[in-house]
Amino acid sequence: MKVVIINDELFQLEDQCNQLVQTILTSHLMEQYLKNKKEMDRSIKVAQLKNEFISSRQVFEKIEPYGKYVPEFREKQRAVRQAKRQLDLNEEVAAFRISENELQKILDSIGKQLAHTISTEIKISAGSPFFEKSEGCGGNCHGHRK
Repeated sequence: MKVVIINDELFQLEDQCNQLVQTILTSHLMEQYLKNKKEMDRSIKVAQLKNEFISSRQVFEKIEPYGKYVPEFREKQRAVRQAKRQLDLNEEVAAFRISENELQKILDSIGKQLAHTISTEIKISAGSPFFEKSEGCGGNCHGHRK
């Protein structure tokens, strides 16, 4: 069992972490994210599109276990996809998702920098299947050496 020693170094790290959080919270990127979220949340059209998507998804989920044995399976499945597409193509939703992805990239980058400062062997869970690894496959699979 490892014992964590509380000392000035730990307090300095905590202060630096708090500074980083404050810098992110007051950044233009965060400001844009919050603005886009607010606009999306206030949009009557977005609320309508969300309700249509949720409704079509609920209808489909009831018949999904029966698959092709339900006569209107494909139509219900298509309705869910169309409702989702309409929601995704909405200007407010698209703007929010773009700002959300930009903010996520920054957070992923910070996590990667912190981890790799300690060791390049640390695995980083970025929460995104599109997280870019600078090492490619991470091994010698392409004949490259680290």
